[in-house]
Amino acid sequence: MKIALYAGTYVKDKDGAVRSIYQLVASFRKNGHEVVVWSSDVSEQDNHGSLKVYRLPSVPIPLYPDYRLGFFGSVTGKQLDAFAPDIVHISTPDIVGRKFLLYAKKRKLPATSVYHTDFPSYLSYYRLGFALKPVWKYLRWFYNTCDLVFAPNEVVLGNLKDRGIRNLAIWSRGIDRNLFDPSRRSGPLREEWNAAGRTVFVYAGRFVLYKDIEVVMSVYERFVAEGLERRVRFVMIGSGPEEAEMHRRMPEAVFTGYLTGTALPEAYASGDVFLFPSTTEAFGNVVLEALASGLPAVVSDIGGCMELVANSEAGLVAKAGDIDQFYRHCLTLIDDRETFAAMREKGLRFADGKSWDAVNGALIDRYIGLTAKKPG
Repeated sequence: MKIALYAGTYVKDKDGAVRSIYQLVASFRKNGHEVVVWSSDVSEQDNHGSLKVYRLPSVPIPLYPDYRLGFFGSVTGKQLDAFAPDIVHISTPDIVGRKFLLYAKKRKLPATSVYHTDFPSYLSYYRLGFALKPVWKYLRWFYNTCDLVFAPNEVVLGNLKDRGIRNLAIWSRGIDRNLFDPSRRSGPLREEWNAAGRTVFVYAGRFVLYKDIEVVMSVYERFVAEGLERRVRFVMIGSGPEEAEMHRRMPEAVFTGYLTGTALPEAYASGDVFLFPSTTEAFGNVVLEALASGLPAVVSDIGGCMELVANSEAGLVAKAGDIDQFYRHCLTLIDDRETFAAMREKGLRFADGKSWDAVNGALIDRYIGLTAKKPG
């Protein structure tokens, strides 16, 4: 089977969606299938080995400059023709994704997509709520034109059904247990953080409003206001446009910048609790990574993270935006060591059942079925 895969970004470890795409590509190739990747955002530092990755011409996206808007030209069409794919996988429903979809339909190839990111939920954070209706109109057309659309969990699948999207299936997310594991906990790193005798709250992700970082900052300030700042240490993994404001409001927090390779799982495992209040997650890869590293999670009751915590019983769910409830949940995991320990063990057991081989194997079987039905 020959898979043409388009991804808006293909920079290793840039975010949870890209890590999932990397794992999917690896699974395709491990199972003897041929993959070629096209992306608007490719790093010169990434070594793709024998994998062919085409970089599309692109410009930075306004309001979201870390990501790029690509363009599909005649060269891309010729590259696709030369590859002659059996199926087209589209990870991003942008203008290039639309071109890949139309290419597949014109040549009567099966086309699939994945709801990696809940982009429409970002609109309100940028005061663009008026655009929600036309955005969903386009997404309905896009996804319903695909032969199959994968949602990461039942919450998202239900939301997409409510939006009138058909041809849905579940593709969950896996975890590399060799990488994310409590054994990576580092005493020297905790010393570097000045975390001796403290509970370390970890956040990992973009420093942007749509990740609900206001909740993180407010919980930090509540600990300070209650005179409990010496009991905790906040470790902020990532970067983004709100970083200066976060430094201002969280002066004693540790800011690590983006972490890749083994530095990321080491930082997870060296923490104690994962605080991630985002309401805009389709799945929440970072939550699964935290659970696999031995950290119970405190998450919002809106979005995919809630389902991870509910299914694993490895954390606490707070009402979206409710600072008091998030703060109380954080206190519970500091003071109730029995509850903390039980949730930690449940999270580790849950992660043990989330191997990428099993998760991606089910998707590959669906693709083989689709290509078997291809005309000719």
